[in-house]
Amino acid sequence: METNIDQFLDYLSLERGLSKNTLAAYGRDLNKFARFLKRRRIASFKDVEKSDVTDFMFFQKDKGLSANSVARCLAAMKVFFRFLTREGFLKVDIASVIETPKLWKNLPEAVSFDEVDKLLGAPNLKDWIGVRDKACLELMYATGLRVSELVNLGVRDVNLDLGVLKCLGKGSKERIVPLGKTAKTAIRRYNDNVRPKLVKSCSETGLFLTRLGHRMSRQMLWKIIKRYTKKARIDKDITPHTLRHSFATHLLERGADLRVVQEMLGHANISTTQIYTHINKERLKSIHKKFHPRP
Repeated sequence: METNIDQFLDYLSLERGLSKNTLAAYGRDLNKFARFLKRRRIASFKDVEKSDVTDFMFFQKDKGLSANSVARCLAAMKVFFRFLTREGFLKVDIASVIETPKLWKNLPEAVSFDEVDKLLGAPNLKDWIGVRDKACLELMYATGLRVSELVNLGVRDVNLDLGVLKCLGKGSKERIVPLGKTAKTAIRRYNDNVRPKLVKSCSETGLFLTRLGHRMSRQMLWKIIKRYTKKARIDKDITPHTLRHSFATHLLERGADLRVVQEMLGHANISTTQIYTHINKERLKSIHKKFHPRP
């Protein structure tokens, strides 16, 4: 089974050009599935039945995995079994007809406008770290970038004169996202006063750097957001993805077109973006219940 998984990951890397992060996630999910099968004394993917896949999904859910993680697991297995069928290793794609139960789907959580203001106002601009972190946070909320997209940004990917940035999203798809005035001011302050002091090598093209002059990691950005969430005394679990959710939710609440939000988020399918319309409906319902004289 390990050989099948390695062949599949090679295919994704060479022919579909998926990112290292995506390949690593697929590999982890499929190796978990392989271990699950071995505990059932199943030694080959040829012997897997539909019930084995669904049982694995419920097993993952019972272990406490989020709905999104379970859905990602299933997506990995669907692509994997499609590959095995196309390569002639399997006669029938047993995963193609399996759907993620709708009850498992959670609506993404967004933070309020006031909470965003508190978070973005938390960095100390008298300190170089605060200037850098302020630029990071403002950019994330202004553009809705994924955490991997933000840390991979290069200096030349951001055009402050035009007020846009260029980023490479999932599937190596490039998109252009506009920047607001506040984000541009924060980035310009960082570029002019902080980044030149952090650069240790002329070959380093990353936009956001650490004190050692290296490109910032995804894990570091998570820690930065956690630190300022605590400093701002916000009693919520805010992550980089929370800011992305908030970006989309706040745009739609103010009347933005769904197709435009889809383009800025880099969603290949508009059905992925449509989940934010459900958030909007829930918010309207809660407002109606709270303020209508006859709820």
